[in-house]
Amino acid sequence: MTSHVKNTLVTTAAIAGALAATTLFNTTTVKADTTSSAPVTTTTSATKDTAIASAQAKVNSASAAVVSAQAAYGSASTAASDAAAKTAAASASAAATSSAVANAQAAADSASAAKSTADANLASAQSTAAKTSAAKSSTSAAVVSAQSAVASASAKASDADSAVASAEAGQTVTANLMKSDDPTQASAAQQYFATKTAIVKLLPSGQVQITIPLTSGLKFLKEVSYNGVDATFTKTGDDSANITFTADPATSYTLAMTMDITSVMPFMPIMHEKALLAVDTTIFNGLLAAKSDADAALTSAQAALSTAKTNAATVAQVASNAASAATAAATVASDAAVVATSAATNLTSAQAANSTAQAALTSAQAAQSAADAVLATAKANLDSANAALTSAQAELKSAQNIMVVTPASSAASSASSAASSASSTDSSAASSASSAASSASSTDSSAASSASSAASSASSTDSSAASSASSTASSAGSAASSATNSAASAATATSNVASSASTTTVTSAVVATPATTKKATSSTPASSTTAKTLPQTGNENQSALVALGLAILTLGIYPMMKRKHA
Repeated sequence: MTSHVKNTLVTTAAIAGALAATTLFNTTTVKADTTSSAPVTTTTSATKDTAIASAQAKVNSASAAVVSAQAAYGSASTAASDAAAKTAAASASAAATSSAVANAQAAADSASAAKSTADANLASAQSTAAKTSAAKSSTSAAVVSAQSAVASASAKASDADSAVASAEAGQTVTANLMKSDDPTQASAAQQYFATKTAIVKLLPSGQVQITIPLTSGLKFLKEVSYNGVDATFTKTGDDSANITFTADPATSYTLAMTMDITSVMPFMPIMHEKALLAVDTTIFNGLLAAKSDADAALTSAQAALSTAKTNAATVAQVASNAASAATAAATVASDAAVVATSAATNLTSAQAANSTAQAALTSAQAAQSAADAVLATAKANLDSANAALTSAQAELKSAQNIMVVTPASSAASSASSAASSASSTDSSAASSASSAASSASSTDSSAASSASSAASSASSTDSSAASSASSTASSAGSAASSATNSAASAATATSNVASSASTTTVTSAVVATPATTKKATSSTPASSTTAKTLPQTGNENQSALVALGLAILTLGIYPMMKRKHA
């Protein structure tokens, strides 16, 4: 019976010890008051601190990189904006200079066309001026020629006039009275015409007036007629007179003469004799015709001269107008040439300005492309830095999420520390958590002490040992349960305090560590919100279970060792 009780006690102690060990060394996942539910790898406090410090350093470095990348991106963005503005300005300038080139080209083309027109007009005007000048010279020559013709005609007319005037004034010519029947024999009346001359005058009618000087015998010569027309006697003395008659120009004239010589010779009857007057009056033939021709020629020459002068005056006026037109055309052409030259110069300047503007535009576009490339690189660097910062923050959170579980006293200290950390938000809640942790620690000590006593009693007496061990196990279980509930309450209070004090969420794991522990430190990136202390939460009755498991394990092993040595 005693052996059966011992065996039962040993078996019970072994099972309790195994359960305590399992409770002690198995890993239990505990969730903090966060929105994350992923498990976190457990580790020691020192390792966690190292991981947090490393992650924090990465976060700080990544934050600095982000700040630097943001600064570079801002600078690149400003440079890109400036480059775009410069490109826009250069584009506007290039457009303006292109428009100026187009305007200058149009002006140059217009000026060139105007110059061509002016040059053509000048050439035409000069040609007209040359032609009219030649015509003027020709008409001037015609005037001179007409003037010469007039002079010649005038001279001829004058000569004709002089000849006619001389003929009209009368010219003394040889005149002989010959027998009419024998022109070779002198007439008996010749003696009375001693001068043997005649005065011949040209009449406007073309006839001639012939005057025969009767030097004597007027008393005997009673009458003289020609062609039945009596001659006129003009006494020049007592016995002299001029006998005048009119006839056509000829070389001889037959005169009928009546002689009465009875005064000296009474027995002589009155004589009717015909005598042939030999006188050449044809010397005036053609004078009037020549005068008429000369006068006509003079009139014609004068008319030609007048016409030539009129033509010359007209042509001279035309030539003068043409010369003036040529002068004006030359002025216009000169002005057009100046304008064309100026327009060409302006075009050259506009083209040069446009080339400069186009070069500036090309340079600005290249600068903008480079600035855009720099901006794209800066953006990529910023994105990479942000990604690195996010990764570092995730690593820091992962490190912060590691929870370290210690033996009971340490658990109490951790709970107290957690409560203290949360005291800034809710001091009363922290105090409650601290009291609960202290109660759990006291309960653990009592349970351990009871278990030791039970073990001692079991070693001295089998039955009393079994009973005491059973009782002690029951008491220890109750104490452990109480400690567990107290620790859970403390942990819950602590978790609620921490949850109200921080928005940071973590996932924690429980691990066995040496008795001495360090409070976990929480860090956040420089660019994130202010770091908060993470609370240590979970099922804190593990501290009591640790103590109970050790006691039961001791009770189970001790009898087995004793039986072995017995």
